[in-house]
Amino acid sequence: MAPVRAASKTAASAERAARVLSKHKFRGTIIYAALSGEEQGLLGGKILADYAKAQGWNVIANLNNDIIGNSCGSDGVCNDKLVRVFSEGPRWQGHEDLAKQIRSLGGENDAPSRNISRFLDSLADRLNIGLDVRQIWRTDRFGRGGDHIPFLELGFPAARISVAVENYDWQHQDLRTENGKVYGDTIDHMDFPYLEKVTKLNVAALAAIASAPPPPEPKVEGGVSTDTTLTWVPVDQIDEYVVRWRRTDDNAWTESKAAGNCVFVGAPRAPKRDAAGNSLPPEHQSSCQAVLKGIRVDDWVFGVSSVSKDGFESPVASAVPGGAFKPYVAAPAAPVK
Repeated sequence: MAPVRAASKTAASAERAARVLSKHKFRGTIIYAALSGEEQGLLGGKILADYAKAQGWNVIANLNNDIIGNSCGSDGVCNDKLVRVFSEGPRWQGHEDLAKQIRSLGGENDAPSRNISRFLDSLADRLNIGLDVRQIWRTDRFGRGGDHIPFLELGFPAARISVAVENYDWQHQDLRTENGKVYGDTIDHMDFPYLEKVTKLNVAALAAIASAPPPPEPKVEGGVSTDTTLTWVPVDQIDEYVVRWRRTDDNAWTESKAAGNCVFVGAPRAPKRDAAGNSLPPEHQSSCQAVLKGIRVDDWVFGVSSVSKDGFESPVASAVPGGAFKPYVAAPAAPVK
């Protein structure tokens, strides 16, 4: 899902992304949205996020493009080689319940939105279009907000894509000239080659995420052990998984291991059935398992991605509290005896 708002964002979505991607078929659904009412309280974003929840959408990534068409700031500094991606660290939705787990097991830098940011950074490097992603480890610009925030509040992964440097005289201003200074957002302020690069990043990201299977929901064990074990419930129609890990003070995934179609624990790949012969839901199925010999769990962050038959890899889901690419659901309270 890629909601976009106003001139440069709507142009990127409708003219390039929708026009190009509409010619192809994908495993997942891509939704384009031009949102209004942001300055009045993120109204468009809230309406769409509420609708996604009501419809039961499985939102893998909300890419909020907001201010992506100019490359020069208010002070004359220009930068057409970078685009910023803002992403929240600890998951906000469910944070009251998750806080104690995160304090013990980690996950401060591994919410699904942070892994979307890593995904976009790696993708930009591979595209080689003269555009690098600068990951900003904030939910949005300092003291400000955007239409991805209502998605985050409902537990959907989301990130904001924005220019490297902002011109505040051209944002949220009535068109006017005061003391020789021009205010307001007009087409002559656009840097169309820069907008094209940002749009290419969006197109590639949408195509890759929509082509890849959903990320799994890995769990990690390894306390008081020289080995680390990851387990996850199989995702339907997956040929391969990739286990990734990095040092706790690294940002990018540095190590990886192809997991094939998993080593299954317990039951065989065929689905389990109840007494009436009905297939049991995934949580009652067998789990995939990957054992990393000689890798001590304390020193690393671990994650798993899904890979399609044609090689499209999903964003990495970190094996941390609240790391799954779906809203967090607290475990039911233990019955009172």
